[in-house]
Amino acid sequence: MTTITCISPIDGSVLATREALPLEAARAAAAKGRAACAAWCARPRAERIAMVLKAVEIIGGQTERMTKELADQMGRPVRYGGEFGGFAERARYMAEIADSALADIMVEDSDAFTRKIVREARGLVLVVAPWNYPYMTAINTIAPALIAGNTVMLKHASQTLLVGEHLAEAFRAAGVPEEVFQNVFLSHDVTSSLIAERAFDFVNFTGSVGGGQAMERAAAGTFTPVATELGGKDPGYVRADANLDAAVETLIDGAMFNSGQCCCGIERIYVHESLYDAFVEKAAALVSTYKLGDPRDSETTIGPMAHVRFAKTVRDQIDAAVAAGATAHIAKMPADDGAAYLTPQILTGVTHDMEVMREESFGPVVGIMPVKDDAEAIALMNDSHYGLTAAIWTADAAAAEAIGAQIETGTIFMNRCDYLDPALCWTGCKDTGSGGGLSLIGYHNLTRPKSYHLKKA
Repeated sequence: MTTITCISPIDGSVLATREALPLEAARAAAAKGRAACAAWCARPRAERIAMVLKAVEIIGGQTERMTKELADQMGRPVRYGGEFGGFAERARYMAEIADSALADIMVEDSDAFTRKIVREARGLVLVVAPWNYPYMTAINTIAPALIAGNTVMLKHASQTLLVGEHLAEAFRAAGVPEEVFQNVFLSHDVTSSLIAERAFDFVNFTGSVGGGQAMERAAAGTFTPVATELGGKDPGYVRADANLDAAVETLIDGAMFNSGQCCCGIERIYVHESLYDAFVEKAAALVSTYKLGDPRDSETTIGPMAHVRFAKTVRDQIDAAVAAGATAHIAKMPADDGAAYLTPQILTGVTHDMEVMREESFGPVVGIMPVKDDAEAIALMNDSHYGLTAAIWTADAAAAEAIGAQIETGTIFMNRCDYLDPALCWTGCKDTGSGGGLSLIGYHNLTRPKSYHLKKA
C-alpha cells in the first residue's frame, strides 16, 4: 500500500500519513464522480451557489483550525491568521458573477431562427492543488467548477493533506453530496494513469514545471483540457519617479511573505540607478527586523520553509551567487538551523548569469539590480522563461501601461504586487503555463460552448 506523508517543517516530525488509493479504487472514485454530474448539473444554479457559499461560511467559523494547521503543515506564522480573507473573497466573487458569466449568448431570437451559444459543464474536474496557499489556490477552481455544474475530485499536495480533508468536511456539511466533491489521496503514477485513461473531463494543476509537464504527458492524445499554473520568477521594477518607501515596503513583503513561497512572489527587483542605493539600504534594514522562528509563536514574522529540500534549493542559489561575486546583506539569524529555518536574504551584485536571477527560488531571497532606464528594465524583466506577474512602481500610469504592454507576463501590477484579483483572469505565459482561472474567463474554461442553430418551421 502506498502512503502519503506530511512532514512538519516545525521540527521534522511526521504530522499526518494517509493511504493512497490503489488504481482500481481510484478508477471507481472517478467513475462515481462522473456519474454524479447529470444530477448535480440538473440542480438549479442558485442551489449550487448556496451550498458553495455555505461551505465558505463553515470554513469561516473554523479559522483557528485553519491557522494552526497551516503552521503545522507548511510553517506559516500564526500571527497572519490563515487564508480565510482571500479564500472567501474569491469564492464569493465567483458566486456573484456566475449568472452573468454562464448566461446564454443570444445571437438571434426571431420568428425564423433561434441562434445562441450556451455554456455546458464539462463533467468531472480534477483539481491538483499546491501546498503554499492551500485553501486559496484550491478554491480558485473548486468554487466555479461546482457552481457551473461540474463535479470535483481534489488531490491536495502531500504537504497539506489536512486541508483537503477540511474542505471536504465543510462542503459535505453544506449539503454538497459526497460523490460531487471528493477529496482523494493519489500517487503520481495513479494520477497519471487516470488522466491517460480519460477519467476526467478537465484537469487543473498548480505546481512545478515538472509536474505540469507530467500532467500534459499523461493527457497527450486524450484531448482532455489541462490548465496549468506553474513556476514563476516575478520581477519588480522601481522607476525614478516611484514612491521609494512604498516600493520598498511592498516589494520586500512580496518577496519575503510566507517565507517567499508565493506563486506570484517577487523574486528579482530592478531599481533605477538614482534610487538604487537608498532602496537597497532600506530593504536590508527592513528584512533585518524580521524574526525567524517557530510559526506557532505569535512573535514570529517569518517561519521555516515548508520542507528541508526547498530550503536547500534556496541556500544553494544564495551560496552560488555569493561565490560568483554577489553580496549578501542579511546576517545569519539565530534560528537559522541549516535546514528548514532559513535566514531571509537580500543580494546585490547579481547578474542574470546567476541561477538566483534565472530559476525559481520559491524562498525568502531576492536579488536587486540597478538599471539606467525603462528599456533596460524591460529587457531584464523579459529575460526569463517564466511569466506570471510583473510589478511596476511609478507615479505615471500611462508609462506603466506602456511598459506593461512590452512585458511577457500574465498580469501587470502598478504600485502593488503579490495579489490575486478574482475579477481578473489569473494566467501566465511561457513556462508558467497556460491556465486561466477566476473571472469570467475562469467560468468559460470550466465549461464548454454548445451552439444552437434552430430554424423554425
